[in-house]
Amino acid sequence: MTRTALIDVGGGFRAIFGAGVMDRCLDDGISFDHCYGVSAGSANMTSFIAGQAGRNHRFYTEYAFRKEYASPGNFVKDRNFVDLDYVYGTLSNHDGEYPVDYAAFEANPTGFTVVACDARDGSTKYFDKSDVHFDDFDIMKASSAVPVACEPYYVDGVPYFDGGIADPVPVQKALGEGYDRVVLILTRQRDILREQRRDVAPARVLSRHWPAAGERLLNRYRIYNDEVALAKQYEKDGAVLILAPDDLCGLNTLSKSYEGLERMYRKGYAAAEAIAPFLAS
Repeated sequence: MTRTALIDVGGGFRAIFGAGVMDRCLDDGISFDHCYGVSAGSANMTSFIAGQAGRNHRFYTEYAFRKEYASPGNFVKDRNFVDLDYVYGTLSNHDGEYPVDYAAFEANPTGFTVVACDARDGSTKYFDKSDVHFDDFDIMKASSAVPVACEPYYVDGVPYFDGGIADPVPVQKALGEGYDRVVLILTRQRDILREQRRDVAPARVLSRHWPAAGERLLNRYRIYNDEVALAKQYEKDGAVLILAPDDLCGLNTLSKSYEGLERMYRKGYAAAEAIAPFLAS
């Protein structure tokens, strides 16, 4: 029997591409045996596993424009450009503006892995579904703590940064765990290599307090490029389907426009048309 997995690599506001992919899956009745989420990808998957079509879209296109969600003011106040507690707590808890349907999330048999980076030694941490609890989405906060733009997020006393600096494209993880049809959501063009230069200055800042995490950030480009190259090899063998936007619609990790977000969402929704034939092949 074919075992299926979905990977969403996140990417800040670009990750609305994955939100579009997953809404199409919900509309088409497509599910997976396991979901692997990195950074904002883990948030996308929380709504997906809970069966809440349209929820992610609202977060990106409405809530994300609030200063409480993401703003320079937040950074001045507590060194967190994105207020992870506001996004994954105030808005998402049972008494929030758009709560996660936790009962549906818990009842869904789909497995869930969330990737984070241990700030102390740079090691990769793989959280699982048992680490998510009612009104407790801390592992998504940990996975989404963008280095320098955010302070590390603590879970059980351990500081974590964004999973994208540890295992940004966990294709080998999924295949190694026995999934033989893997849909990979990228939020950069599939053939554009990641460059180190943008990470050099932030890595220097990060290394003052978290040298191991700073080293991870400095080498993220190499890990990302190698893992995408590996995914392309598996794609030739028919084990992986890569979905990626053909352009970024003016979005990057921490900057956005309403028009760009809408365009990127629609690109994801359209790209997901390829999933059903791939899973049936």
